[in-house]
Amino acid sequence: MDTQLIIGTQVDSGAVAGLAPGKFNRHTFWCGQSGSGKTYALGVVLEQVMLATRLPVLIFDPNSDFVRLAEARPETSATHAARWAERRIRVLGPGGDEPLQVRFVDLPTRSRAAIMQLDPVAEPESFNASLRVGEQMRSDPPQRGELIDWLRRDGDPDQRRFVMRLENLGITEWDVWAWGGRDACDVVDENHDATVLDLGSLREPGELKAAALAVLDHLWENREARQPRLIVIDEAHNLCTPDPTTPVERLLTERIVQIAAEGRKYGLWLVLSTQRPSKVHPNALSQCDNVALMRMNAPTDLAALADAFGFIPTELLNRSPRFTQGQAIFAGGFSPEPQLVQMGARITAEGGSDVSVPMR
Repeated sequence: MDTQLIIGTQVDSGAVAGLAPGKFNRHTFWCGQSGSGKTYALGVVLEQVMLATRLPVLIFDPNSDFVRLAEARPETSATHAARWAERRIRVLGPGGDEPLQVRFVDLPTRSRAAIMQLDPVAEPESFNASLRVGEQMRSDPPQRGELIDWLRRDGDPDQRRFVMRLENLGITEWDVWAWGGRDACDVVDENHDATVLDLGSLREPGELKAAALAVLDHLWENREARQPRLIVIDEAHNLCTPDPTTPVERLLTERIVQIAAEGRKYGLWLVLSTQRPSKVHPNALSQCDNVALMRMNAPTDLAALADAFGFIPTELLNRSPRFTQGQAIFAGGFSPEPQLVQMGARITAEGGSDVSVPMR
């Protein structure tokens, strides 16, 4: 029998509310509209997972909400603060332990082409040039700021067109590239108790998606190692949209759907957090066996949740529009029975907060 993760109290009975940590080996869908306390509540559960298990947690953090995960709140008890100090937590991004960077040459060919918006059929010369450049960069890597001159040195016309594409897209100016140095995948492979990827710190939307794609590709390419990992994607609609439009968006959605469909047997378990179920690709949503649902007002969203997760009692779903901040339904494998919970307090500090109205 698993030790329960204590996450708060049951609203209707006042009894202690708990989740089964061993059942996080299933995918989890986490949903709640803005202002429901979704990110705070997710932090409560992740803290308890980290205290009770040795499961490495990887957080894709687009709003910098988890960048202070290593810091105990001042009001946290000395006992809990001492236990928390034993956890190995790495934050990648400004103000963290290391920059959030990835190596372009380590990306799969399809991912590199998508980032450069290259079509291998419509633009075979430029695509072929990109393959040759990748091999050259592995054997003779240029330094940051030297790539354009380094690429022009051969005078190859196909390579010149490739260089022009890089300049026009501004890709070489992105801060996300590690240029042969240590990158996020190296840190992920160290299996810390938690690794936070501060995607919100990246300037360009393309950088955010390139970093996420690089790490997800790496996890999938190394899936045969069967290293258990909880992959938390906050604001999952940014990376797993139902209607991807760009090549990178299509690859990101494809990879997350693939992990949702096949990742469980390799120990790759998702937590997909978003404001609305319709914002996440249905092929990822349908693979989730655990559900946490906070306040939701839209009848269409509640109907979609009822259709996707028939194990949530209708009477609990119908109460969702009246939930106060911090109340959530937990149902599925990790909850012995569906329960309405008032979330407990966080151990750690939150990275983001609402902006208050300035008063006179």
